[in-house]
Amino acid sequence: MIPSWLEIHRGDAPLIVSIPHTGTEIPAEIEARLVSPWLGRKDADWHIERLYDFAAGLGATTVRTTISRTVIDVNRDPSGASLYPGQTTTGLCPIETFDGEPLYRPGAEPDDAEIATRRETWFAPYHATLAAEIVRLRADHPRVVLYEAHSIRSRMPRLFEGELPQFNLGANSGASCDEALTAAVEAACDASGLSRATNGRFKGGWTTRHYGQPGDGVHAIQMELACRGYMDDPDVLPTPQSWPAPYRPDQAAPLRATLTDVLQACLTFTRS
Repeated sequence: MIPSWLEIHRGDAPLIVSIPHTGTEIPAEIEARLVSPWLGRKDADWHIERLYDFAAGLGATTVRTTISRTVIDVNRDPSGASLYPGQTTTGLCPIETFDGEPLYRPGAEPDDAEIATRRETWFAPYHATLAAEIVRLRADHPRVVLYEAHSIRSRMPRLFEGELPQFNLGANSGASCDEALTAAVEAACDASGLSRATNGRFKGGWTTRHYGQPGDGVHAIQMELACRGYMDDPDVLPTPQSWPAPYRPDQAAPLRATLTDVLQACLTFTRS
């Protein structure tokens, strides 16, 4: 039985769009220990589920959790190991925001036992669902693409220098998918005339690295978008009054057109 916090739309095309970071639900007993509810939701990938709402029309399967990444980040290594050794990042159950602000009141951080419970309650079902969908689609298709949909503010000095490119592709430095898929997605992005990086600051999270097994017909790629493509993106540290900014349909339209081409490129790759 699919839990209420896990949203899934099943399609028959060999494409899965994973949306792990748009959730804003925080159980009351956890939220009561946070410095503020706003900080607990600040680092969500705002509006990504709306930006990609065309994916189902392409026959893609979409999987999304409504649980906030503050509760548990389903795109982190479940062991707690860092995906970016030597670089600033957040953990499986984050205790600070991307900007370095403490999430919990002093002494209220989750201990190992609580992290294990959160992992069993939310992390495991999310990935059991992804794994099952991969198996289902691989039964009918020789190749399946798992596409990880993300976004982040354009400027985040604690995480990276300067302004992030509009499109940031991550393929675990080439290990998680065939280079032909990476090239096809790059071409779709570059046709927009907007900036793009591949395997730069964002090389792909745990999901991309874990499931991407090109030799077994499963090709995983992550797309980290700069928020400015579809919403107002502050140059300064956001406040509860300024963030999250609303979704801008007119601003998003060109980006959605390019992302449609990106997902079409993924589908073309699976059938080549």
